[in-house]
This record gives sequence, C-alpha cells and structure tokens, in this order.
Amino acid sequence: MEQTRQIIYYKNYFFKFFDKQTDKVKIKIDQVLFVITVADRIPKKFFDHMTGTDGLYEVRIELGSNIFRVFCCFDEGNIIVLFNGFQKKTQKTPQSEIDRALRIKKEYFDEKLKNEGHENKRKGK
Repeated sequence: MEQTRQIIYYKNYFFKFFDKQTDKVKIKIDQVLFVITVADRIPKKFFDHMTGTDGLYEVRIELGSNIFRVFCCFDEGNIIVLFNGFQKKTQKTPQSEIDRALRIKKEYFDEKLKNEGHENKRKGK
C-alpha cells in the first residue's frame, strides 16, 4: 500500500499519552494510524473534524468498550500533526482536552513560523 499521508508527532504530547496505554491499545492505535496514512479517504469512524475548532481533527480509536481520541491537524497538505490524546469516558469530549489541543496547535504553528523566519534570515531573504 502506498502512503498518501505522513504523520508527524509534535514534541512528546502524543507519546506521553501512548506510553501509558496497554499493549493492546497501542496496537490498535498503530493500526488506526496506519489506515490514516494509506487510505484514499479516511473513514469517519477513524478520523473526523472537530466542529467549531478551526482546523482541529480527532483520530478515533475504539477497543472493546474503551474509546480514545488523539487530536491533530493538517499541515502542508498531506501532513498530519499529532497532539495530545486521552481516553474518552463521557459522550461529550471534555472542553479542557479541546482547549489543550488548540493551545498545542497554536504552539506548533507559532514555532513553525518562528523557525521559518530564522531560516529566511540565514538565507538572506
């Protein structure tokens, strides 16, 4: 299968979540992330836009009755940047988790813009 999207991990936010999971959950997360990288159209079951969040998406992982979410966004077309993850215990996604993901997203793009500015200075632009 050919990769249609690339996944990158911003800092260690995702890994702090991932490392706390059981081996079965880690395997399921890896399977879902693989589908996201190779599927022409990602099934909504695994990936969806968070309404009203200005470009925030969630990776959806289910294992038995356990539900997990990993927030992310797109960057430069087919690059998906993973942020924080959590186990969903209620029907509604906690606002605190959404707010955290939005802060991380802002941090990511602010840092990227700053780094691009430094790169342009080094090139004499």
